Amino acid sequence: MKQEDLYLAETGKSPAEFARDFAEVVTKYGFIINNADTMDMGKTFRAHGAQAGQDFDLHMIQICKPEKAAKSLAANPERSVLMPKFVMAFSKEGKTQLRFLSYNTEDISLIVADAVFPGSLAESFQKIREMIDEAR
Repeated sequence: MKQEDLYLAETGKSPAEFARDFAEVVTKYGFIINNADTMDMGKTFRAHGAQAGQDFDLHMIQICKPEKAAKSLAANPERSVLMPKFVMAFSKEGKTQLRFLSYNTEDISLIVADAVFPGSLAESFQKIREMIDEAR
């Protein structure tokens, strides 16, 4: 894993505002938010009895492009280990921090022996970074 595999950005929006705007952006490009009801981790943790204060505002946003994912996984289910994609939005020092972890083609090739997948996944990672930038 390389440092450039971690995308870091900030926004003046709250995590909830970013999540709302990000959902609008991803929809334009055929993606969905797979966990819209549970991405607010403070709310989710409290619903399960865990101690998470009202100021706990981490949003773990799972993104999927169903049409592409269905074809990809039908072609090779071994790809599934690298398919979940999450964008994190959380408050730190008065600003909302955004994080997205991707994998480089070398690492992808080590995990899944597949000639096509590394390039296809790299395209998805790049598009997600572009959508984050558009929403922030």
